[in-house]
Amino acid sequence: MSILVYIEQREGTLRPVSLEALGEATRLAASLGGPVVAVYCGATDANLASLGEAGADQVLVAKHAAFAHYDGAGYAAAVAAAARATEASVVLLAASSIGKDLAPRVAALLGVGLASDCTALDTTGGKLVARRPIMAGKLFEKLAFPLKPAMATLRPKAFAPAAPAAGKSASTSALAFEWDASAPRAVVTGVTGETGGKADLTEAEIIVSGGRGMKGPENFALIEKLAEALGATVGASRAVVDAGWRPHGDQVGQTGKTVSPKLYVAVGISGAIQHLAGMSSSRCIVAINKDPEAPIFKLADYGLVGDLFEVVPALTEAVKKVR
Repeated sequence: MSILVYIEQREGTLRPVSLEALGEATRLAASLGGPVVAVYCGATDANLASLGEAGADQVLVAKHAAFAHYDGAGYAAAVAAAARATEASVVLLAASSIGKDLAPRVAALLGVGLASDCTALDTTGGKLVARRPIMAGKLFEKLAFPLKPAMATLRPKAFAPAAPAAGKSASTSALAFEWDASAPRAVVTGVTGETGGKADLTEAEIIVSGGRGMKGPENFALIEKLAEALGATVGASRAVVDAGWRPHGDQVGQTGKTVSPKLYVAVGISGAIQHLAGMSSSRCIVAINKDPEAPIFKLADYGLVGDLFEVVPALTEAVKKVR
């Protein structure tokens, strides 16, 4: 029996969300027992030495020429094979864009259920119990797993990586799996994206988001200056994205990205249910809005009623002085 963790990579670089999943796996192993096994899919060899210090006892490498880019069918075949080979009792993946596509495929191959976007995991009677938000974050449900392996995807930033175990190493071996790559239903020929910016929203420690109260795209310079002072990533509400003020990649909400930063600053955002569903699990929420009845204040840890065009520049200067 083992706890299996899928290790996500982009162009050979390990994603932080995988270290969070490994950290949770090590905590679960204390009560469930068994080794923590990491499974990595790629076209070339990668530096996986850090996985041992991050909590893995063993690393299985699924290497295939077609794995230069993410391939849902191929990756699913590899992860399912790893689960069978290690007799996994639990399989964990990040609830990232890749994890949300991959996890259901693996669950289907294994014939088991899946708890998606979990914000907490626990054990009862030697079995996994998952907690996740539902109804746009208004309620939480607890899920048990009648079949093995229990499968769950973990909301990014909702779980902490394990404390580095200096000097710990993990054994690495090739994973045997069967997959016919000769007739794929789809082929990824390339991936494009922004480079050189702040961390992706789902992995950001601090986020400053702007809403319709910004009144226009030109005023997002205020948000960007505050974000720069805080070392934060810029986000936006759906209304802003729909208006074309910000790219879709900046959208936080039910139809955008779900985030769990340490600090979330909502500027000029009223707090529609759709938006709250994407950021309600933030550890500390600060709201700036001129409407004292804005729904966002019911969720916020700190609220400031005032004109954002006066408040945000003053806050930016104050942050600069402190930092």
